[in-house]
Amino acid sequence: MASTNASVTPIVSGFHPDPTICRVGGDYYLATSSFEYFPGVPLFHSTDLVTWTQIGNVMTTREQFVEGAARPSGGLWAGTLRHRDGLFYYITTNVSDFDAGQIIVTASDPAGPWSEPVHVRGAIGIDPDICWDDDGVCLVTWHRFNWKVGGIDVHQVAIDPATGELLGESYPVWQGSGMPAAEGPHLYHIGDWWYLMFAEGGTEKGHSVTVARAPRPEGPYEGCPANPILTRRSTFAPVVHTGHADLVQTPEGDWAAVYLGVRPAGSTPGYHVLGRESFLSGIDWVDGWPVFVTDRYEIPTTDPGFAEDFTGGAAAWHPRWVVPAGDLSEIDLSDGAARVPAGRALCVRVTDLTWEAEAELSGSFELRIDARHSYRLEVEGDRVRAVRTVGGFSQIVASHEVAGATERVSVRISAVPSQERTVPLGDAGPDEILLAVRDGDAWTELARLDGRYVSTEVASGFTGRVLAVGDASSDTLLRTMTYRGR
Repeated sequence: MASTNASVTPIVSGFHPDPTICRVGGDYYLATSSFEYFPGVPLFHSTDLVTWTQIGNVMTTREQFVEGAARPSGGLWAGTLRHRDGLFYYITTNVSDFDAGQIIVTASDPAGPWSEPVHVRGAIGIDPDICWDDDGVCLVTWHRFNWKVGGIDVHQVAIDPATGELLGESYPVWQGSGMPAAEGPHLYHIGDWWYLMFAEGGTEKGHSVTVARAPRPEGPYEGCPANPILTRRSTFAPVVHTGHADLVQTPEGDWAAVYLGVRPAGSTPGYHVLGRESFLSGIDWVDGWPVFVTDRYEIPTTDPGFAEDFTGGAAAWHPRWVVPAGDLSEIDLSDGAARVPAGRALCVRVTDLTWEAEAELSGSFELRIDARHSYRLEVEGDRVRAVRTVGGFSQIVASHEVAGATERVSVRISAVPSQERTVPLGDAGPDEILLAVRDGDAWTELARLDGRYVSTEVASGFTGRVLAVGDASSDTLLRTMTYRGR
């Protein structure tokens, strides 16, 4: 099996940001944020840190994860995964249910089921961490935040994790190295010190990891003289926006970290389309401070492809499938197809920079960042339309009648390297999206569209591209789908 350098290759690719990790014996578990998509918080397992398999999702019931307004980039933001005394703990924020405070769920088996939510209602804000002091007192550290002023500061408080009750008044801890948006706190007791690690600079081009240490979890903290200890700001590195790290120790006593980054492409300002992905770094300790060694690990290349066949009747959902509103239970699997009701969308993350996906369906198949930014194929009888939606404005760019079509029409969406030369510095990029329909034994290309308009730099937000099945006005019947990275 071929391998690639960890500094340029994600361990979990495609819209899996804010990684958090813990180890139990020889097993590692990693969770990422998922925003408006449900089930929420994809959970992965590994025994070697470099090869990961999704084993489920943490938030699988609407009691755990209230839908709220289901806006793009709402829902579940960054969280922390930990293990203590036989239980896994995951703490996070549902910004679509913001005033309910932080959410804690627990499980004895990380594959689930996870418990009903416990709300820490006295801790309003984002990016919560959960840790225990030397006396076994549970501490929550979080970024105080509200929608009027944004970020305020970082506070810490002792809680009862079984009830969410605060056991005292919260208090400020280290406020970062001075960059904006001191977020994503993670607290660790390592050796003689308590370490508090932050994401600073915003989760875009200025993103960084900073760290401080103190003799006690409440402080006083001293910042690392080398802060930021990880950043790719002001570089042309192939992976940028790096930050939001979490540490883990191996059974052999070595240290590693997971962190997020993006892989931009195309001309200035650079466009990222897969969202923020999860990467791996080695950690050395120098003078009592962590040092990132991002090229330590070799990441094996794996086959990201899959094939789904819904024609055989009822089947269990693979954990890759999500919906941006509602529940998977609303999608009927009993009639030889996945019937997606009007107004809903059945989605799966895109995980590669070049790829192709085919679907046999009647209804709509699209590539989207959100509902306002998408390229789609609409199948209605023997008529197939290619539709471009940018900023909520939709335009039919091509139409094709399939000769002798039945209800079984196959369409294809693929991403290929850009061939456009429309900007002074070369390829506009980041890619081109091809929309095609199968007509007899051949594929007919209907449209070749600029990938910039389904990128984060255009659409905004914290997510990435997904393939979506579903139409606003009528049901969609999905029979099969295949996805292949190239």
